[in-house]
Amino acid sequence: MFMKNIFSIAVHTILLLTLSTSIFGQGSQTVRGRIIDEASKSPVIGATVVLVRSESPILGSSADVDGNFKISGVPLGRQTFQVKAMGYEARILANVVITAGKEVVLDIVLTEAVVQSAEVEITAKRSENKLVTNNEMALISGRSFNVDDTKRYAGALGDPARMAANFAGVIAGNDSRNDIVVRGNSPGGMLWQLEGLNIPNPNHFGALTSTGGPVSILNNNNIAKSDFLTSAFPAQYGNGLAGVFDLKLRNGNNEKREYLGQVGFNGFELGAEGPFSKTDPKKGSFLVNYRYSTLGIFQKLGIQFGTGNAVPNYQDINFKINLPLSSKVTLSAFGMGGLSDINFDGNKEDTTGKNLYGNENENTRVDYATGIGGVSLDIQTSAKSNLKLTAGVSSTRENFEGDSISTETRKTFLRGQGTFKTQKFSFNGQYVYKINSRNSLNAGFYNDYYAFNLFNKDVFRGVQDVINVNKDGSWYLGQAYVQWKHRFSNRFSITPGLHTQYTTQGEAFAIEPRIGARYNISETQSINIGYGLHNQMQSAYTYAVQTQTANGTVLTNKDLGFTRSQHLVLGTERLLTNNTTLKAEAYYQFIDKAPITMDSRPGSYSALNSGNSFAPDNQDSLVNKGLGENYGIELTLERTFTKGFYYLLTASIFDSKYRGSDKVWRNTAFNTGYVFNALVGKEWKIGTSGQHILALNIKFSTIGGRYLTPLKFEDSKQAERAIFDESKAFSQRQTEYLRADVKLAYRREYAKSTLEFAVDLQNVSNNQNVFNQQYNRRTNSIVTQYQQGFFPVPFVRYTF
Repeated sequence: MFMKNIFSIAVHTILLLTLSTSIFGQGSQTVRGRIIDEASKSPVIGATVVLVRSESPILGSSADVDGNFKISGVPLGRQTFQVKAMGYEARILANVVITAGKEVVLDIVLTEAVVQSAEVEITAKRSENKLVTNNEMALISGRSFNVDDTKRYAGALGDPARMAANFAGVIAGNDSRNDIVVRGNSPGGMLWQLEGLNIPNPNHFGALTSTGGPVSILNNNNIAKSDFLTSAFPAQYGNGLAGVFDLKLRNGNNEKREYLGQVGFNGFELGAEGPFSKTDPKKGSFLVNYRYSTLGIFQKLGIQFGTGNAVPNYQDINFKINLPLSSKVTLSAFGMGGLSDINFDGNKEDTTGKNLYGNENENTRVDYATGIGGVSLDIQTSAKSNLKLTAGVSSTRENFEGDSISTETRKTFLRGQGTFKTQKFSFNGQYVYKINSRNSLNAGFYNDYYAFNLFNKDVFRGVQDVINVNKDGSWYLGQAYVQWKHRFSNRFSITPGLHTQYTTQGEAFAIEPRIGARYNISETQSINIGYGLHNQMQSAYTYAVQTQTANGTVLTNKDLGFTRSQHLVLGTERLLTNNTTLKAEAYYQFIDKAPITMDSRPGSYSALNSGNSFAPDNQDSLVNKGLGENYGIELTLERTFTKGFYYLLTASIFDSKYRGSDKVWRNTAFNTGYVFNALVGKEWKIGTSGQHILALNIKFSTIGGRYLTPLKFEDSKQAERAIFDESKAFSQRQTEYLRADVKLAYRREYAKSTLEFAVDLQNVSNNQNVFNQQYNRRTNSIVTQYQQGFFPVPFVRYTF
């Protein structure tokens, strides 16, 4: 029934928009942007941009004194552009999507050639490769992505984290959240950056002790080309062990007002962008998107999304303001914020339905708030140097309260409550200097001041309070780095660097050497190597956990130091054709100084298994003596979108182990052993005008079974709650994970607008993948909870 309702809504929407929009001809759009030097960030004056096509006339433009170019009359559809400049390696920009509803604004980076010879063409071919990152210092274990990737892949739902789960070495934590496991590491090891600011969890319902959540606050319509790094990342990044999301926001259109209306899983959305002055584009631009949740409507249509009878509510806003103060100085302001809440009522729970969060014997009430804002000043200090200063503030709030429900009388008793508030004030700087075509330097610093107010208590049988955390506090984290890129030739580059960090929390200090190298064996193949030493603080909650002693309350975790990790990666890339790349990487990661229980309390606990749930970790009396190791091999075969067709095949085989204070090596919670993803997509143009586009995207994933800790049935029965057998931690392997997603999409181009409609059919086979095991007090049994079943997600987007 709900599929019939969805189809009816989609058909009426398309008909309404079709009838209300004027008839058009072939249709064209403006393509413009800016061309800058990769190292110095200065404009490349005179660089040419030409549309690659066989028809006449030739369409192209050259960059002015500020690096800006503009091409009018570009035909709609996917187009390819060639970018050239004297003394620079040529670039090919393939499959740029040109639509009627929105101008295309490109930020193009060119690399100066070391030797003026045929060698230039070697890198010119590599420049077509999507695996090349924004960050010139990232020579291994990194790739870029953009808004089209987040929209195209089946199952991604416009979420960068869910999209990244398709890459080699990356596993989604579970279907209900977007936490990602990188090469066996806890999701808590992820570093999120936004426009150079280190930011907190950017997700709705994003718990303090995690880096993921069910729905992203980040709006994919605002994303510019961004980087995702998985190992041995450059010295610019610190305080993270697993991976880096280096997110960039695009500027609003500074010449033309444009608008967006969108409805999908992520919510009702309205967006606007444009210049502050219609006559002078140099006066700056704005970009803003607001979104409100639609899940209440989906539930009324009969679509179940894993929350039972409860309906998640959320809303968010994303914005960026760009103000050129002169030809060499630009001021930008950016930010995002989100509110979310949900109430689970155990007495109203349908015990036959799926609920990945609630429980029939409990009530849970939660609300979250996250705000992130920043201001940056970008100064072109000379033709060879650039300085960027960024100041920002972020805050998070998390409130929760839970009740236990009597299995006999169904009366409620307070089970626990908590409030977590954090604030962070940041001031960062980055200076880049291009010495010559062979050498460039990148140096910078991060200053973060944290303040927090944390309270959490459990209540047993409604009467006995146990305070886990009750702490106000603050600390400072300072980081500094320097990186050098040396190009021996157009074929061979190295990027040595040094990162340092210090925190007043526990007076911890670390010096971290990093290095990467790339050698192009031929025009079509390269080998790469990277090494990095990385350290990360513990969460604010971990430091604040209380221990009750005969002398009162003691904070036994407050002096914990950094967890330390060493990454070693060896890889190779081969261009099989101009649009198909084969990539292989082998890696080894050794972790030490992980928090575990004291030797006097030997056990299987390790903080390396934390960070993928809403619940905080109340383990006290921890010391930095834990060990861990991750190693594996990854393969990626990717055809970029060419002639209406793409595919992405990734395979990872790995092992992830840890050692607690009982000196036993065990599987980590994230050791699935293998993961395989296959994505394929095809577009068809309908009719001679090409204004009608149909697309089919398919994804198949299989992941090795997760390891769970078995429950002690008799102990759980006595305690009336789940009691796990920690002596057998992560020893019970579940069945493998299998899931297939199919996305059907349609795009219609009008004279000055674009309509898009899609249906994302997730888990089309309705496969029952294990989520976890729980103890049910009412039935006195251990029950297996399964992940999301078949879940259709409609999507409509209109730009004009």
